[in-house]
Amino acid sequence: MKPIILFKHEAPRHRIDFAPDFTLLDFDLAAGTPDDDACKQARIMVTSGFIGMTRAEMDALPALELICTIGTGYEKVDLDAAMERGIRVTHAAGMNAPSVADHAFALLLATVRNIPVYDASARAGKWREDLPQRPMANGKKIGIIGMGAIGQGIAKRAEGFDMEVSYMARAAKADLPWRYVDNVQDLAQHVDFLISAVPGGPATHHMINRAVLEALGPNGFLVNVGRGTVVHTDDLIAALRDGVIAGAGLDVFEDEPVIPAPLCAMTNVVLSPHVGGAAPEVQVLGVQLMRRNIEAFLAGQPLISPIPEIPAP
Repeated sequence: MKPIILFKHEAPRHRIDFAPDFTLLDFDLAAGTPDDDACKQARIMVTSGFIGMTRAEMDALPALELICTIGTGYEKVDLDAAMERGIRVTHAAGMNAPSVADHAFALLLATVRNIPVYDASARAGKWREDLPQRPMANGKKIGIIGMGAIGQGIAKRAEGFDMEVSYMARAAKADLPWRYVDNVQDLAQHVDFLISAVPGGPATHHMINRAVLEALGPNGFLVNVGRGTVVHTDDLIAALRDGVIAGAGLDVFEDEPVIPAPLCAMTNVVLSPHVGGAAPEVQVLGVQLMRRNIEAFLAGQPLISPIPEIPAP
């Protein structure tokens, strides 16, 4: 009998790859799917950081031993419940980093140079004399919150624009050449551009608030490609409305997929629907990595990309 993999995520590319070797079933606790026999047998779950996995859902799966998240995030997986049960958790660490770093810079340039407004103006027949000039990105100071694979990718791209790079992380990284700052408000005070590339969760919840935005200042720009919960949405809306900061580029939102109407109405914001890590190349790598994790688990070998909070047994 083929091993069962339960899916809380559509994940069409993963299903195509896994279908020949596994029995794939949708999991919905409220709907009572799959049937009790499958729930009693299933050892593997596929979900995402945004969809997550609750304690109640784990309790309904007595044989569950492995949770695989699509993408890097795993913030809505109940890690306490997983650790109590000895359930291991994997993620696609680093697979989407180049795509997200690209997207962060696309949002930054589009916001600073006001590309959406320029595009609309050109289509409407307005020439440059009718439009305000915008600052350059080159040579500015950039601050990056989070210095994992995504943050380092952003920093390397920033060097190509002759930017002075500073960063904040859990701790300074001795092997990196950039300036370390130990708190987000001081980082914002020092830079022209502030980019958030940290995961969600209690440690980063509303890390970017009114005080941080005030420190960034009226000529500063914010980009968020981490998680929407990192930014206090109401504070950001007020800051954009009142000129506390100059603009923002957002790929993630606090109540996804809902984007607040005030943000949609503002011309000093560039929005995208959480697509920073969405690229065909990333999907291929993510599918391959998840398969390697599942195969390692079934073979009794160490996982390829376990999350750091749950140590290897």
